Amino acid sequence: MTPQTFHRGEGPAPRPTDWNLPNALTVLRFLLVPVYAVLLFQDGGSEPWWRFWAWVVFALAAVTDGVDGKLARRRGEITNFGKVADPIADKALTGTAFIGLSVLGVVWWWVTVVILVREIGITVMRFVVIRHGVMPAGRGGKLKTMLQTLSLGALTFPLWVLPLGEVWLFVSYVVLGAALVLTVVTGIDYVFKAARLRETSERTRARRAAKDTDPVTGAAGETTPPGRPANLD
Repeated sequence: MTPQTFHRGEGPAPRPTDWNLPNALTVLRFLLVPVYAVLLFQDGGSEPWWRFWAWVVFALAAVTDGVDGKLARRRGEITNFGKVADPIADKALTGTAFIGLSVLGVVWWWVTVVILVREIGITVMRFVVIRHGVMPAGRGGKLKTMLQTLSLGALTFPLWVLPLGEVWLFVSYVVLGAALVLTVVTGIDYVFKAARLRETSERTRARRAAKDTDPVTGAAGETTPPGRPANLD
């Protein structure tokens, strides 16, 4: 048996391997997305039994979203793969649900377009400003995600087979409306946060300091105008 090597505090701790349980749950969520789509569209999307199983798959995928991050932080297994793949898996799941339910006429297309444009735009913006720092998800963003997940799960479920099905459908649309409002509001907030991060980051301060350095003396201050000799008095 090969002896296991333990970290004894000598030198930096080894980087967590990508082969861990949190990342496996993220990959599982990726794999569940096409399964959800296939079940959602079975028999034209109107068969309660298939819609129920689509809801089961969606719920399972949503649970893995909450579990993988907690496990990664608790076990010290936060990896670059997880940082990139986890939000992409989330967007793949919710995006597929929004598009699928819009195709079935359950969610209005304009709602899907507004939400997807916001989600994709903020994701791209995060990658653009990552040179200046990481933009953590705020409480509003987390609440937005929770409301989106709840409304999509409820609208996936065959509510018409339940007692008071119309009431449950109305409640689901109310939650979707709240998710839409939070999606837009938090999107605007993230844009302002990204602009503030870019203006106040160490990278920006260093660039400004280098720009303000005298090119002749190397000292900080006003630069010597081109074509004018430096003051040597």
